[in-house]
Amino acid sequence: MIWRLASLLVLILFVACCEEMPAPSNLLDIPYEPTDYNLEIPDHFPKMIIPEDNPLTDQGVTLGRRLFYDPILSADNSMSCSSCHLPQGSFTDNNSVSVGIDGIPGQRSSMSLLDIGFNNNGLFWDGRVATLEEQALLPVEDPIELHHTWPDVIEELKAHQLYPKLYREAFGISDTSEITKELSAKALAQFERTLVSSGASKYDQIIDGIAVFTDEELLGHNIFFDIEPDVRRHAECGHCHNAPLFTTNEYFNNGLDNPDSGSLSDIGRGEVTGTPFDNGKFRVPSLRNIFKSAPYMHDGRFATFDDVLDHYDAKVQFSRNVDPNLRVLNLSATDRAALMAFIKTLEDPVFTSDTRYQSPL
Repeated sequence: MIWRLASLLVLILFVACCEEMPAPSNLLDIPYEPTDYNLEIPDHFPKMIIPEDNPLTDQGVTLGRRLFYDPILSADNSMSCSSCHLPQGSFTDNNSVSVGIDGIPGQRSSMSLLDIGFNNNGLFWDGRVATLEEQALLPVEDPIELHHTWPDVIEELKAHQLYPKLYREAFGISDTSEITKELSAKALAQFERTLVSSGASKYDQIIDGIAVFTDEELLGHNIFFDIEPDVRRHAECGHCHNAPLFTTNEYFNNGLDNPDSGSLSDIGRGEVTGTPFDNGKFRVPSLRNIFKSAPYMHDGRFATFDDVLDHYDAKVQFSRNVDPNLRVLNLSATDRAALMAFIKTLEDPVFTSDTRYQSPL
């Protein structure tokens, strides 16, 4: 009897010790066989420039997609990247400004990630980072956003039941100790580069010869791109929102405020460059799926697209660095309706409902 009790006690202690031992860190028994991701881009789009040290693979995109939707990246596990970039909002959160895990509102509206992989001229509203890999590192440690630390995130990822396998399959690491914030950022960037317009919008179908404009849409197209013979009907939109991406990804002062007053609460691009002439300049957002990403402007001040047209029509604040293409438009009701009709041809419902971009959790 004593022998049996002693054996049972040894068994219990052995099991307890095993439970306390960390999971094996060696990952070499997991196959590393990355396959190229088939990135589908409409024929009339530019070529996407992908870093040589971060090619798109099925495994990398899978890891990035899971990280994008996983609240493990936030300090209290309550928010993820997707909290501010939701598919139904064309990867915005449809708020004037985004709010982080502590309930503190930020200063700016979340930007759409649609076609973000084509942007090679700086990211965020002010262009403060050059690549998606750099951008992906910042929200985690931003005190107003996810308010976490990368060292703590990495420890959680290393101890996770699934992530070590996903990192091995994506990047060929041999041990959990090789999981890093840099690899995490690479995976997130891979997923974000897959967020490409489907080519199913009416505008894209017209370019492909599958559909044609209505008379109203065609008038709006001509006003948008200043093709209409009557100069009074030029809306000057195409200078900053050029096809096919409907953004030039440049930085302009679009007359929301007057930087000359010296009272801007957010100086935008000027904070990055240190050049006063850049005060009040912000990156031009794409107009693709624009009706799904309200409210508008860097601070979400306009609730509707009618408000946007009101601004460009007659409310621009002119200053020494305002974009020179801006002027008082005085659009007629017919012209405004035509512009709206044309811009609606840029709507891409296939993109927002694509299951490849939805949460895998």
